[in-house]
Amino acid sequence: MVSGARSPEELETLFEDAFVVRDRAAVATLFEDGAVLDASTGQARGGDQIGRLAAAMWDGDYSYLAGPERVVQARDTAAVIGRQGVNVVRRGVDGRWLYAISLLDVHATEGGRP
Repeated sequence: MVSGARSPEELETLFEDAFVVRDRAAVATLFEDGAVLDASTGQARGGDQIGRLAAAMWDGDYSYLAGPERVVQARDTAAVIGRQGVNVVRRGVDGRWLYAISLLDVHATEGGRP
């Protein structure tokens, strides 16, 4: 049985869950090695940096709400487009989906707040 996201949509839900409980390690595990998280608050590459950037985003009261409006998939790669950003995700050989590139807009929530 695969542990982790079995679909791009489930990956979005796991990302939201990790943000809600403010779990740096959980956020980092959702990204593949060498992945990039680019937010209006900064850019990070790799799990350690991504975990630190997530913590900085929480300090600014940012939260991520899963809500993929469109998912376009070609084999093992998908683009997930939502109100808060655009994510490129890939399915690994173990069947888990992970973020490769995440572009987040921290100001894209209702009223400018999460």
